[in-house]
Amino acid sequence: MAGKRGDLSVGSSLALTLGSAALWGLAHLWVGRRVAGAFLMGTYVILVTAIVVTLLKTRSALLSLAVQPSWLWTFALGALLFAAATVAVIIRSYQLVRPESSTGLTRYFSALAVGLLCAAVIAPMAYAARLAFVSQHVVTSVFAANTAPIPVDPWKGRERLNILLIGADAAPSRPGVRTDSMTVASVDTRTGDTVLFSLPRNLEHVPMPAGPPREHFPYGFGGEPPYTPGLLNEVFQYAEDYPSMVPGVPKGQRGPFLLKRTISDITGLDITNYAMVDMSGFAEIIDAMGGVKLTVKDPIVYGRQNEGLIREGTRKLSGEEALWFGRARTYSDDYVRMGRQKCLMNAVAKQADPVTVLRSFEKLADATMHAVSTDIPQGLLPNLIDLSEKVKQSKIKSFQFVPPLINTADPDYRLIKHKVSAILARPASSPATAGSAKGAHRNPGQEAVTLDVACK
Repeated sequence: MAGKRGDLSVGSSLALTLGSAALWGLAHLWVGRRVAGAFLMGTYVILVTAIVVTLLKTRSALLSLAVQPSWLWTFALGALLFAAATVAVIIRSYQLVRPESSTGLTRYFSALAVGLLCAAVIAPMAYAARLAFVSQHVVTSVFAANTAPIPVDPWKGRERLNILLIGADAAPSRPGVRTDSMTVASVDTRTGDTVLFSLPRNLEHVPMPAGPPREHFPYGFGGEPPYTPGLLNEVFQYAEDYPSMVPGVPKGQRGPFLLKRTISDITGLDITNYAMVDMSGFAEIIDAMGGVKLTVKDPIVYGRQNEGLIREGTRKLSGEEALWFGRARTYSDDYVRMGRQKCLMNAVAKQADPVTVLRSFEKLADATMHAVSTDIPQGLLPNLIDLSEKVKQSKIKSFQFVPPLINTADPDYRLIKHKVSAILARPASSPATAGSAKGAHRNPGQEAVTLDVACK
């Protein structure tokens, strides 16, 4: 061993040390420590092979583990242990192959090089552990704690999963939460086929669920006249302000609880969970992504004081610009805005690729914790990840109950429920017969409407 060490130059010893970082045991074998070298090399090969095979073969399973706090802690600990083991191998390898004759500046230079190599190994592993800790914090902060055991197959005997998706506008100048975007995502748990049912924010005389809400509003929701007009987007905040509407439900949960029940009655769907995005927080998410690319069909007035325009054409919008793209109603109406909001959500979903997410992960995580609230339990997340894989491979249809099919001032709620039932009863392979807004004007009584909004 001493002879071989003496034959090595400083450059060769550092090269062997670097090689030992990439393949444990290389330096040990060089100096004749065959048993230790073979053990280290075999261990390293097994670990790396297992990691690569797992990444290639079980991607969906990994995604499921990535939303489970216990597994996130395990991953973080594993990354740190792997880094510590590699650093130990590097240091020991250099000790074995370091030239005995090295002194003075040469020794200090070699030690510095080894230290930098150790830092290069530790940095990515520490960052991976950091991402795991941040992910764990997001999961526990955004998603609800499990209140009951989650079955192994939560979809057994459950044909559809219905989740209420809410876009909320809670500007400082207007206290309270207005749910200006309300969409029910109805997912076939077997195939992943999904239908999005959107309800206008300005539906009037909304029938209320049985119990205190219906007793207080027997002829439909009336709001607080003369201060509010009594629209669907007021139900959420009304429940928060008047606890007697939903006795026994804690503050912060009253709004979504009543809104879920109300929209369940309107659509005839059993809505089990909700997910709400605050629009201002949504702008932070887009900024964290580095903007979102959209095709703007017509100029859109920008800002509360009409400061400028979002001009037509394909461009990358900042978070604030995207917020106004989805919020503005100047020279348009609620229904055009609903269509733009869907374009915006679709663009964000498509452009939030893994590279973008990883590059801005901590900013996105922070924005998500401020922008998103939901009652989806943490224990259901792995099953939702599996279901989302089916959704990506399936058909997604979108239906909006807007004029002329539905008169928002005097809605036919029985017609809405009938249309929802009829749409879901269609075979998945049958073509959608809903037309564009223009087609709907030609035949207003036939279908729910999909707005014709050009954006990408």
